[in-house]
Amino acid sequence: MTLTTMTTAMTTAPARPKTDTQRRAGVGQGGVGDSPPRPDSNFKALGEFAYGSDLWMDDMIWGVTLRSPHPYARIRSIDIGPALATAGVSAVLTYEDVPGEKLYGLEVSDQPVLAIDVVRYQGEPVALVAANNPDVARQAAKKIRVDYEVYEPVTDPIEALGHPGWDRTQGTTPPVRELNRERAHLHPEGNLVRHLKIRKGDPMPVADVVVVGEYEVGMQDQAFLGPESGLAVPAEDGGVELYVATQWLHSDQRQMCAALGLPPEKVRLTLAGVGGAFGGREDLSMHIHACLLALHTGKPVKMVYNREESFFGHVHRHPARMRYEHGATRDGTLVHVKATIYLDGGAYASSTEAVVGNAGTMGVGPYVVPNVQLDCFGSYTNNPPCGAMRGFGTVQVAFAYEAQMDQLAVELGMDPVELRCRNAMSEGAQAATGQVVDSAAPVEELLRRVQAMPMPPERSTDDSTDLRDLPGGVSNVTHGEGVVRGVGYAVSYKNVGFSEGFDDYSTARVRLEVVNGEPTVTVHTAAVEVGQGEVTVEQQICRTELGVDRVVVHSKDTMVGSAGSSSASRQTYVTGGAVKAACEKVRDVVLEMTQRQLGHPIANLRLEGGDVVGDGEVSDGEVVDGEVVVATLVDVLGDRVVEETVQWRHRPTQAVDPETGQGFAHVQYAFSAHRAVVDVDVELGLVKVVALDCAQEVGKAINPQAVVGQIQGGSAQGLGLAIMEEIIVKDGVIRNPSFTDYLLPTILDMPPMQIAVLEHADPHAPYGLRGVGEPPTISSGPAVASAIRQAVGKPLPRVPIRPEHITGT
Repeated sequence: MTLTTMTTAMTTAPARPKTDTQRRAGVGQGGVGDSPPRPDSNFKALGEFAYGSDLWMDDMIWGVTLRSPHPYARIRSIDIGPALATAGVSAVLTYEDVPGEKLYGLEVSDQPVLAIDVVRYQGEPVALVAANNPDVARQAAKKIRVDYEVYEPVTDPIEALGHPGWDRTQGTTPPVRELNRERAHLHPEGNLVRHLKIRKGDPMPVADVVVVGEYEVGMQDQAFLGPESGLAVPAEDGGVELYVATQWLHSDQRQMCAALGLPPEKVRLTLAGVGGAFGGREDLSMHIHACLLALHTGKPVKMVYNREESFFGHVHRHPARMRYEHGATRDGTLVHVKATIYLDGGAYASSTEAVVGNAGTMGVGPYVVPNVQLDCFGSYTNNPPCGAMRGFGTVQVAFAYEAQMDQLAVELGMDPVELRCRNAMSEGAQAATGQVVDSAAPVEELLRRVQAMPMPPERSTDDSTDLRDLPGGVSNVTHGEGVVRGVGYAVSYKNVGFSEGFDDYSTARVRLEVVNGEPTVTVHTAAVEVGQGEVTVEQQICRTELGVDRVVVHSKDTMVGSAGSSSASRQTYVTGGAVKAACEKVRDVVLEMTQRQLGHPIANLRLEGGDVVGDGEVSDGEVVDGEVVVATLVDVLGDRVVEETVQWRHRPTQAVDPETGQGFAHVQYAFSAHRAVVDVDVELGLVKVVALDCAQEVGKAINPQAVVGQIQGGSAQGLGLAIMEEIIVKDGVIRNPSFTDYLLPTILDMPPMQIAVLEHADPHAPYGLRGVGEPPTISSGPAVASAIRQAVGKPLPRVPIRPEHITGT
């Protein structure tokens, strides 16, 4: 059997020819701080890169999933006979065919591999079909007869917990609706996934000015372009190999082994090309299903979701309902924040526990608040499962606390930027968890930087206005009449890496040898490349630490130790730290080899430009010559190979106190600020974002061009949530599972961006870096919402903001 893919080489040569002086100094070699070409860029631009959906084997068959049409129902019976009798069908499987554990999960094993007796959300997998053609498999799946007893779904995350809700329009607390308690308990332990309490300072503070607001955030989709896909290949040893687009190879392997009843050495994963992720690939999708079919039939099985199925096949951002109270003195100094936050986790836990942790511990924003009373709940409902998405709990609360800061500024008669700066965190400040921020926290500087950026030109009032510059664009709904401009600011912060005591580490294997007469480094990690540029960063670190131009990135697989997930803005920090540490060990071995070969001491030996360089010979403790090339790496290595494997951890975090939420929860914080300028057609409720400027603290820009790209992309996702992106769920049923009806920002919706990248090194991190991927998604949306509120003079407590919210119709 031959696996066919398109080209996926991950090797780069020097970016351009270099002079001898540049070579000696390591200039232009694509190291740390440079922006070398990505090794996969040409293949992607030319359409030659192998994404998961491109995988192919000549003798493979196709797998499809039968999913529940109901958000909540009991399965009375399943008849697979008609499907199994279909010509071309090789297998039809149900939960009875799962050989190992029937339940799996990223953090909590609560989700059935295939539905057992109850379905808890629309789209839950019920059965699998394998056939020689995808159309045959789909038609056969339609022949499976499932007899359901349909229940009334539990869809309100507050009601699911039996808590009294609130009615924002009436300002009253409605009674709790009576539910069928037997059926309303979606899981044996009830409907509470996690309750996080933050208790800091005085529980009964007194403030001169108090503002209260209730806010809601809709369900956002990751909307990656590459659908869930993979190819499972049965192995001769009774195991299985899976080529899959994912975010966390070893977590996938752990869950798969349990379900398949196989040891890790018999479940081997290799990363296929990933067409975007943003958190939506942290959970399993077709992984176990494809492997079950492959092991059952003895044939390679390919599974690829279409776009509609993708909406049911991965988790989404948690919808949120939040009530905040901010108190301050007359001069604008914050006295207290009180908050109640409900996150709808949907049918299964996924990463809801950790999302609650983030939303709660960072729920007051990057401000100094002496008194905090905050409760954050994660609920089970019959809505689609929710889990990781870029920002991971902090996006929702940022919308609320920044709206509160704007409201407080109005009440105090203060400039909203001045109010934020007055209360801004700085190094040495305490977070709501009592954790001391022990590296740079330039919150005020970020705000001042975006505030000082040039404003876009005023809109022309004559007929020369380009319709594309107006709300509604070329629809020609206005020529400027009824259009009002607004300006809004927001600042936020986000943890980097896994938190609350999670053992966060990565493994790197670095190999140095001579290949075809050239020193060559091979770096092998399981850090998944999801489009963020991880493979480029690994090459840059190897070039910097080992002074070698040619760096090969090994395929990402489970044949090396875990690198953790490509999420939480952590890979450059954690896997970068592992690669750096492994390179240092390789370098130490090479320099020791060199010293032994020379037979006499050389001062300050180091690797540069493919050579071993020193500061001359040492005589009587003094350096007698200047910098010299001691030897080439080719001569030192000969036919020998130097290889080191390192497991690297950042400093440990700790679980927060269950009663107070106090503790060293996060290893690092990253900060960003945005200024949005919008034009709003107040008659039609249409919005045009005119400018979206950003300043972000990154510690050290390992790849400056990639940093700017992350800021631009993250800002686009924040803009999307602010004004258009939402999965519409009614009574547990998704109403818009397509990119026709789920609206996404296009290039015409994204404005020009002025970007300031600040570099205040974090002394605890490799190279002083900070994670950069998530912060721009967090502060961009609240800035856009703030600008719209400023333009129309309405509170607009829900995102995405729709035309009817603006017009009141």
